[in-house]
This record gives sequence, structure tokens and C-alpha cells, in this order.
Amino acid sequence: MYSLTELLDTDDPAWPEIEAVIAAAPYSVVVLDADTRRADLELLQVQVTTRSWLGAVVHRSGGLVLDHGWLRVLGSGSEQHLLASLGEINEGVAGRLVVAQDVLGGQFAWMPGPSGKPTIWYLAPDTLRWEDTARGYGDWLAAMISGAMNGFYEELRWPGWADEVAACRLDQAINVLPPLWTREGKDHNAVSRRPIPMSEAMSLIGAANTSP
Repeated sequence: MYSLTELLDTDDPAWPEIEAVIAAAPYSVVVLDADTRRADLELLQVQVTTRSWLGAVVHRSGGLVLDHGWLRVLGSGSEQHLLASLGEINEGVAGRLVVAQDVLGGQFAWMPGPSGKPTIWYLAPDTLRWEDTARGYGDWLAAMISGAMNGFYEELRWPGWADEVAACRLDQAINVLPPLWTREGKDHNAVSRRPIPMSEAMSLIGAANTSP
């Protein structure tokens, strides 16, 4: 197990690179302030250096909130903004590391694929399947910040989604009925939507998913 001193890379930290990508983002990216003590504990728990994008996000932010809150990238957590930490979300989770959640309850997780190499996978709320993005954490996050969300979520967004998502707390997801994985749930004009606790949304989708 590495010590905090070993994990804090001061010679080549990834955070300045992340900040540069955020500055050029085509939509809003809010960096939630990190609590120093909490950030240290989270970094020790995840055991990755701040030279990596994952370590930098965990240690330098409470989390990243993208595009009105549609995507919530997990960091060291923010009690003020009701966003759980990476460690809290992954408590009791085995075989993968959940690194982000979206407003529909979808989950991004870093885990090994068939080749054994870890990549970011997405548990999609409209298919209930784990889908391999074929990207490492840094490549995936850079893409999502730089505009990939527009195409990635195009079929899941509805007219007026931005205001509805912005009004949803970061500890909530928008539950769609009939569910998105049904034929009826794919018609934006035929569904109802309401906020529910994120933990409930994750349980509903996780219980119904097919493992990779």
C-alpha cells in the first residue's frame, strides 16, 4: 500500500492538463471544491497517483459536474453539493470501480474487459447492458469534457432537458416511466419523469442489467 507522499506527484501532476481541457469545454464543467483532509483519505483508498487523471480528479476536486449536471464525475465528494465520493459509491462493489454517474442512473466504471486490460464501461439505462467505451480513464474523461457527451447522449435527451436536469440534485437521478429499456420508454412524449435518489436509480438499473 502506497503512502500519501508516494501518491502525490509534484513533478508531473495531471491536474493542470485537466484544467486546460475544462477551459476549452463546449458546455459547462463545474469543479466542486475538495476538502483537503477528505481528498487525502480518498486518494489513499483508491491508491492511484496524482500523475494519473483519476488520482488528480479524486485529490483536486469534490467531483466534476458536466453539462447542467447531466454527468457527475466522482472525486472526493462534496457534502455542500450532495455529491457522494468515489469511495462512498464503490463501498461493497467488487470487480469494477464506478467513476461517474449520469442523471438517468447510467454508470461509468473502470474494469477489465475480455482482454484483461481495464477500460471504461458504461451501464446504459436504455439497454441494461455494459458497453465498452474502449478508452482508458483519461482518454474517456477528456472526450466527455471536450464535447463527446452531445453525440453519446443524443437519443436519450428530450426537448427542455437542460432545465429539468439543472433542477435535479446531485444525489438524485431522473426516473423515467415506462423505463427507458422498454419500447414505450423510448418515446419521449409518452413517458413521465421525476427525481428519485441516485442510490435507488442505481439499484433499479443494476438489478436488471446483464453483466459483461
